[in-house]
Amino acid sequence: MFITKKHISRRTVLRGMGVTMALPMLEAMVPARTVFAKTAAGKVRLAAIEMVHGSAGATKFGLQKNLWSPAAVGTGFDLSPTSLAPLEPFRDYLTIVSNTDVRNAEAFELPEIGGDHFRSSAVFLTQAHPLQTQGSGVRAGTSLDQLYVQQFGKDTPIPSMQISIEPVDQSGGCAYGYACVYTDTISWAAPDTPLPMVRDPRVLFEQLFGVGGTPEQRAMQRATDRSILDMLLGQMDGLRRDLGPADRQRLDQYATNLREIEQRIQRIEARNTSGEERALPGAPAGVPDSWDEHVKLMFDLQLQAFISDTTRVFSFKFGRDGSGRVYPGSGVDTGFHNASHHGTAEARIREFAEVNRFHVSVLPYFLEKLKTTMEGEASLLDKTLIMYGSPMANGNVHNHRNCPFIMLGKGNGALEGGVHVKAPDNTPMANVMLTMMHRLGMDDVKSFGDSTGEFAL
Repeated sequence: MFITKKHISRRTVLRGMGVTMALPMLEAMVPARTVFAKTAAGKVRLAAIEMVHGSAGATKFGLQKNLWSPAAVGTGFDLSPTSLAPLEPFRDYLTIVSNTDVRNAEAFELPEIGGDHFRSSAVFLTQAHPLQTQGSGVRAGTSLDQLYVQQFGKDTPIPSMQISIEPVDQSGGCAYGYACVYTDTISWAAPDTPLPMVRDPRVLFEQLFGVGGTPEQRAMQRATDRSILDMLLGQMDGLRRDLGPADRQRLDQYATNLREIEQRIQRIEARNTSGEERALPGAPAGVPDSWDEHVKLMFDLQLQAFISDTTRVFSFKFGRDGSGRVYPGSGVDTGFHNASHHGTAEARIREFAEVNRFHVSVLPYFLEKLKTTMEGEASLLDKTLIMYGSPMANGNVHNHRNCPFIMLGKGNGALEGGVHVKAPDNTPMANVMLTMMHRLGMDDVKSFGDSTGEFAL
């Protein structure tokens, strides 16, 4: 195919009744003598993940014991005392940025005091100070992920996806004069346009891999217990005959992965509708009661979306401010919000550090799958930029100085990895985000939030 210059369009899709499924990147989709990095699939995939309530490492005791950031800066850091220890196998893909501030999440005026929980999520990716209102006239800023979409995401079937683990479907006002939408999402298409987040893996699966079908068609498909792949078998068989061996193997693996994810969702729905008591009463049937099972399922869906170039941009909200959820896998039986209000008790600060570590511990699951998925001459982890952090620092006092923030992946050369950079005091986190936007090719963005300039990585 390379010799004859024949190739399949990168936008080739398989269509069935109510199903439109994108394909993975195939060798046959790269025109003859085309440099792979210049094709659509050579674009950086972007995932932004918010952890709420900050970290134990932002306390005085936590800083002394290096409960979040390692003691050493540069490349010779030791992760073992930190909540980042689970990332040791991926230290070459890890960039730690410590000691940055998110001042736009702070109270500017007297009526805003106490509303930190209801501002923070809206500030994380916008780095803009939200307007205090309980009405419809909400205002923050355009978020980093959506600025990236405006330049590099419009040629994908879905420009971006916004997903969450906790329920984010409240309406009206929450507290301290803030609309609930400020805590319901981290992604803003415009300063007055917050984007809804998807919590249910079934809904996410159907939006990513059932594009074009009506809700009624999708409901009928579920009622007959048919896989979306069943509707596409004929087309897939026809396509396979026109592909080389490597492409056939890649297509088969993609189909196998999608079917496995679909079957996992079906098993979760069956379990949650069996009549047995649920740990998350009221949650949609497709939502696992286990937090880490839920996160990993959403990661698997992101991976397949990246492979098929269905979308290149995800924003992911790991939790919700004020959540009382208990994480059994952390070894801590205190509810999350209470654990974050640890006072100055060293034992309780260490407990919260274990919760932080537990949250970080799910990241290697995603990183390993990205690293072992090749696209051309490089892995998806080399082509992906993951931002993981919090707009809050010390959750016990609701401050926003020395907020936790790391980056993972190489972003197509935007990052080298394997380094801890400590920012000078009073450095805005927005400086790091502005620098990364420039490294991703967004040179027209001259400032971002309260940025004061570029950040030396």
